[in-house]
Amino acid sequence: MHIVVIHGWHEETPELVQALAVPLGITPYEVRLRLVGGGPAVVACFADQQQARAMAAELNQVGVATLIVDTETVRSPAGHFIVRRFELKERFLQVEAGDGQSAQINYGDIDLLLPGTRILGQTELKTVTERKFSLGKTLLSGGIPMTKTVKHQEEVNSEERENILYLYARERPPVVFSQSGMSYEGFGAAMKLSRELNFSYLKSELRRLCPGVAHDDRLLNRLGQVRLLGPTLNPETNLDLGFDILARALRRRRATA
Repeated sequence: MHIVVIHGWHEETPELVQALAVPLGITPYEVRLRLVGGGPAVVACFADQQQARAMAAELNQVGVATLIVDTETVRSPAGHFIVRRFELKERFLQVEAGDGQSAQINYGDIDLLLPGTRILGQTELKTVTERKFSLGKTLLSGGIPMTKTVKHQEEVNSEERENILYLYARERPPVVFSQSGMSYEGFGAAMKLSRELNFSYLKSELRRLCPGVAHDDRLLNRLGQVRLLGPTLNPETNLDLGFDILARALRRRRATA
């Protein structure tokens, strides 16, 4: 799948809204929803790359910068480095993946930190047992109030959340830290009592060790995820694309600043 993303506009104007509505085939109101937050924002998805390029070219003509994201490339095994163990050395970050692959990343090479929250909704059926008043039993008992056991199925909704952090350093694939998917033994004596505390400490230490590094936290909540990914991409299954899109847009903005 090839995703078309808009970014880089300076302000929302009636002229811009109208100019985008025509090629996108949506109403001005829907365009404004895409523009909330300042971008980037997904505006179209195509199976065919040429269709995505044609759409991007049409949007460029109205003065809006675009990105085209190939989901297969983003999700290839070589597209990410998933951290299993890490250690914060004096001058560099040592990371190790689950397959034993390791890397050293100089703090000075780190240019972008993107924290996020993976939110997974779950629905399950549970059997609920209740006792209710029984008129029939009450009549048979001569008027003594009686009850009966009633069972019924009830949908129960729950939500699981996991903190994650994407680290970008020059041309390296993004380095991905997940709160529940790695060991914190690299902290040594500084290791905290819970995974949540350890993960927060990791984020704060990386920002301390990389002063001036770019940082964006819009993917920490559902609203920010939906604004970026649009109405067609579910954040529960496409958050990895959200990180890739946001990183590309921020890096381009810095390059042209």
